[in-house]
Amino acid sequence: MKAPSIPRILLVEDDPVSRAFLAAAAAGLPATVDGAASIAEAHALARASEYDLLLIDANLPDGRGIDLLRELRRHANTPALAHTAATHRAELDALIDAGFAEALVKPLSAAQLQHAIIRALQGTPAPAGIVPAGSSKTPVWDDDAALAAVNGLRPQAMQLRALFLAELPAQYDAVVSAAAAGNIATLQASLHRLQGSCAFVGALRLAHAVRALRDTPDAAGALEAFMHAASDTLATDASA
Repeated sequence: MKAPSIPRILLVEDDPVSRAFLAAAAAGLPATVDGAASIAEAHALARASEYDLLLIDANLPDGRGIDLLRELRRHANTPALAHTAATHRAELDALIDAGFAEALVKPLSAAQLQHAIIRALQGTPAPAGIVPAGSSKTPVWDDDAALAAVNGLRPQAMQLRALFLAELPAQYDAVVSAAAAGNIATLQASLHRLQGSCAFVGALRLAHAVRALRDTPDAAGALEAFMHAASDTLATDASA
């Protein structure tokens, strides 16, 4: 039997301590990791080698990670993860919009990094909310979807969202209770109702977690991802 190939990762991080930690965590998969401290070094490494994954800091001494990704993608559509100390949703959203599969907020654990790398290499969407609060790659709200559901009428969209947030604790309890009891039929029914309401109000992060739990209720981490996503959603307000 042919042994599985070991992925080669280009890690771009200017802080030496962070770079050492991320490199060691990624190498533990196992993987081969080449480290760069700047955009210039990253370009030099990319010219010399082909990579299975790019792991790029959002802000570097000689430019932005978004710009580096755009330049490297001119030659190969390599999967990419961003890592950043930013926690504001707009900054994380911008990284996803630029083409990163996920935006990981530092500090993060070795396990969280490894799981993200595996998902990116496999092309698997990330379960919402597994990464600690503020660091999920998926925005909590999709305002465009919420507005589209009510023909662009923002007051109505916000009213629906407020109602959704008021109802969510009870729906959350129903899902968690059904999962704890192993009652798959009740769990699926609760998730079905919640998925529909998520779509109406643009609860994007929670919708992803609900879908993942519906599709694979026994998957490791699926219930935890749902719980985190619901918590993140409840931590916002209707006008977020």
